[in-house]
Amino acid sequence: MARPERPARYGRYLGGPDPLAPPLDLGEALDAVSEGVMSGYSPKQALREFLRRGGREQLGLDDLSGQVQQRRRELLRRHRLGGTLDEVAKLLDKALLAERSQLARDARMDPTDRTLREMTIENLPESTAGKVAGLSEYEWASSDGRETYKQIQDLLGREALESRFAGMKRALENAGESEREAVTEMLEDLNELLELHARGEDTDEDFADFMSRYGDYFPENPKDVDELINVLAQRSAAAQRMLQSMSEEQRNELMNLSAQAFGSADIQNQLSALDANLRRLRPDEDWDGAAEFTGDEPVGYGEGTSVMAELGELDALSDQLGDWGPESPLSELDIEALERHLGHESAVSARTLSGLEKSMHDSGYLRSNAEGDLRLSPAAMRKLGKSLLRDAATRLSGRTGTRDTRASGAAGEQTGASRPWQFGDTESWNVPRTISNAITRTAGEGEDPREGLRLAPSDIEVNETEARTQAAVVLLVDTSFSMVMEGRWVPMKRTALALHHLVSTRFRGDDLELITFGRYAQRVEIGALLERDVEYEQGTNLHHALLLAGQFFRKHPTMQPVLLVVTDGEPTAHLEPGGEPWFSYPPARETIATTVAELDRIARFGAQVTFFRLGENPGLARFLDAMARRVHGTVVAPDLEDLGAAVVEEFLSSRFGPDFGDID
Repeated sequence: MARPERPARYGRYLGGPDPLAPPLDLGEALDAVSEGVMSGYSPKQALREFLRRGGREQLGLDDLSGQVQQRRRELLRRHRLGGTLDEVAKLLDKALLAERSQLARDARMDPTDRTLREMTIENLPESTAGKVAGLSEYEWASSDGRETYKQIQDLLGREALESRFAGMKRALENAGESEREAVTEMLEDLNELLELHARGEDTDEDFADFMSRYGDYFPENPKDVDELINVLAQRSAAAQRMLQSMSEEQRNELMNLSAQAFGSADIQNQLSALDANLRRLRPDEDWDGAAEFTGDEPVGYGEGTSVMAELGELDALSDQLGDWGPESPLSELDIEALERHLGHESAVSARTLSGLEKSMHDSGYLRSNAEGDLRLSPAAMRKLGKSLLRDAATRLSGRTGTRDTRASGAAGEQTGASRPWQFGDTESWNVPRTISNAITRTAGEGEDPREGLRLAPSDIEVNETEARTQAAVVLLVDTSFSMVMEGRWVPMKRTALALHHLVSTRFRGDDLELITFGRYAQRVEIGALLERDVEYEQGTNLHHALLLAGQFFRKHPTMQPVLLVVTDGEPTAHLEPGGEPWFSYPPARETIATTVAELDRIARFGAQVTFFRLGENPGLARFLDAMARRVHGTVVAPDLEDLGAAVVEEFLSSRFGPDFGDID
């Protein structure tokens, strides 16, 4: 019987991961971090650089910081303060014009009364605030003038309240005396609550009672008195910064006008008390800042406070985006504020960066050592090595035009046996053994395999292969300062990792030794080589490197020795009998002689030797050509971008001859 289709139901998006956000590209992040590590950054620094720059299609923290600054500049260039003063001046002109007209046409008015009224109007102070104050007790002859003057008082009251309570201006539009009295009562009770809190005498019941009576005035819906204070203090501080941003004349005018709010000083007195309480409770807010507005669009007292509040939040976002402390800025970034001011796309970018940072840790690509420093994990190096090897294979295929050969053919012949699959294996599956293992496991878990079979990684077996010839491979890489100066440092590391991945995943019977040589030579693990920082080393001690290579070959007498040397300079150092390096430039005869002698010892092992010459140094070219002829070796002069492909090609040629087939 067919199951009935369940109807689809759709609803409003209620938060959580953004369903439209782009998928996380950990590969790009890992490549960027790894490239940074190979360039000399620590993994932590490299991750920070990626988060700052972003990816190919991903904004970085620097981009978001730039958007914040652009938004800030837009606000300052668009607006100018003094909108309330402009509006009051217009209303005042309108009221006085109506009054003068009424006085001129009212023939029944007593001449003496008319003269007194006209004198009162003509002798008003020049300032807008002075005129409004001078008319506070004036008995208007014109009903239109009286109504317009009342609009001024209402506007001033609503603007004063809007500067401390967002949305209050609109809420009190056309409000009557009872509504204004309710606001005054709210302010009195609010100041009383804050004073109790300042003395430590308030209770949860006090806050709950206040909110039950006046909660409609606070759309932010604070959960306790501290949240209430935070909301109010941020708005009040923004109002103070707006006043500081006005000219002294504008500021004095506005403050004098505010005393006429709703026709009395009650509102302004309560607001002044509120500012004082909030400043005492939250002294860390920016109460004294200012901004320079250069635009043409006027904003009033309330709207200007909103602009200043937005500028304050933008400044906070800018600080958060630039705060590289022990944690990245993403740990403290207010993404909701970012979305509020910059839009949804910017918030998606920030969440994606946060997800990338978290996933880089959760995926195991980055690990902390005992000192708390981040390191690339083995999983990260395997993934990076696979990517570099694939890139080398692509370049190699383009150069040779050879066919594609999978590991089962290139790495060895099948023995007929199988073994459990391990991470990194590329051998073909032994399907009968894999299915048999899955059936046995499923039955052992009490389930019927006939009802469905699921493969687990532990079920998989691969066909065992044996290498045609086991090889002892030594890669010598020049780490003298010239490698850094000529931009060869990172390509050298990429080459080493590609070869390391090839040997460790396709030629497990082989043994690979990495040896670096500058003033000294030393054996290194691949992780240490990748994370090695740039050092100024005067000297190219190929003699010491060949000596270490010979020690490695002696430990593997049954393996085919393969020597690969990457260098960009002639030998300028050798080891003295006491173990100290001796440096000379130009290369000394003794240095050349000891280096050649050590190469002759390598040749006695029957090693296949390839030199990779970087750069166009004629002296180096002559030296390496002579060295190669001496041991029947090869010299390859690849471009930097082809270095990895060239090393892989020579390694495979040494293992299988020139017609080795491509790798994948």
